[in-house]
Amino acid sequence: MSIEVTSVSKLYGKQKALNNVSFKVEKPEIVGFLGPNGAGKSTMMKILTTYLNADNGNAKVNGFDVTNCTKEVQQSVGYLPEHNPLYLDMYIKEYLSFNANIYNVNKHRIDEVIELTGLTPEAHKKIGQLSKGYRQRVGLANALLHDPEVLILDEPTTGLDPNQLIDIRNLIKNIGKTKTVFLSTHIMQEVEAMCDRVIIINKGEVVADKKLKDLRDEKEQVVVVEFDYRVEDAFLLKLPKAKSVVNTYGFYYEITFKTSEDMRSYVFDFAHDNKLKILQLNQKNASLESLFRDLTSI
Repeated sequence: MSIEVTSVSKLYGKQKALNNVSFKVEKPEIVGFLGPNGAGKSTMMKILTTYLNADNGNAKVNGFDVTNCTKEVQQSVGYLPEHNPLYLDMYIKEYLSFNANIYNVNKHRIDEVIELTGLTPEAHKKIGQLSKGYRQRVGLANALLHDPEVLILDEPTTGLDPNQLIDIRNLIKNIGKTKTVFLSTHIMQEVEAMCDRVIIINKGEVVADKKLKDLRDEKEQVVVVEFDYRVEDAFLLKLPKAKSVVNTYGFYYEITFKTSEDMRSYVFDFAHDNKLKILQLNQKNASLESLFRDLTSI
């Protein structure tokens, strides 16, 4: 078992950040730790990486107790905190070499993680010269230096532009083929794009633990479509199995269907038959969004 958390609680004064939290993560698996701001995500990650001690309960990483075997846990975990701490005046290789000395790893590993994280084109630069996306890559490269079995990422895609977002997503998915990746986010689209499973936490308590495949198999979906002009909701409700239509903004519509069948082809044919021009057509996981909203709006 890569991560095993049993009845963990943590208080800050009178405020209970975590309340009797339990879950397990196996290898290889990418698990999204999802919740609103202040739900306890970062606190849980700091406990798993030995930065904080739990007040009650226990946690293990790669079989090592996070309280009694801190060095072994640190050796087997790669951690990218929410606010990626970097020395901006250092060159990329200089920074990684500095951390390689701390981990006592072979310097050949530096070139390996630079290539793995796509840093090669920027490897000659100082960290302060890099974009936010490349700085995240440096943080990931540093987390991977000692070839850990478990990678813990706290909000790894925050503040990235769409192109950077796709690159980091693909990088994390590739890493997750051979390692356990446990990542926190409050953005559901990130979970859908990268994860095998989702754990939802709210007010310090686990309120859901589901595989993404099971959620996708549920009998409801949302198709997001953009037309070139406004269309009446009642007109779109003529689509087969359409349950509801919401004009989110401008000419964007979210159409909910009572079926697990991919309905995008039906929307496309419907638009063609009625001389409507489609500018965008995407599918959303209605089940995950509904589950998150229902469980975190309490």
